[in-house]
Amino acid sequence: MREGEWRTKGHAKRLRSEMTEAEIVLWTFLRGRRLDGFKFRRQHPIGSYIADFACVSEKLIVEVDGATHWTEEQVAYDQRRTEVLDVKVGACCV
Repeated sequence: MREGEWRTKGHAKRLRSEMTEAEIVLWTFLRGRRLDGFKFRRQHPIGSYIADFACVSEKLIVEVDGATHWTEEQVAYDQRRTEVLDVKVGACCV
């Protein structure tokens, strides 16, 4: 396990138990391969980031951003996260 990875996994576990209402609604459609048979993971750690939802086989990441993501600081963080994930896994961030 890489340095700091245990923190990310622990944080992801906490986020799974504290999902937002929007995440819960979306998860009802993604879980159990309900979307055309694609397997999605929720609060999936990728490096030092945690993707809200990820379909690993398709390299697809879905982020559910609410009101807290509209601050200037959060927008900058989200842009950096997208850049890193694009390079790290060749993912398509939605």
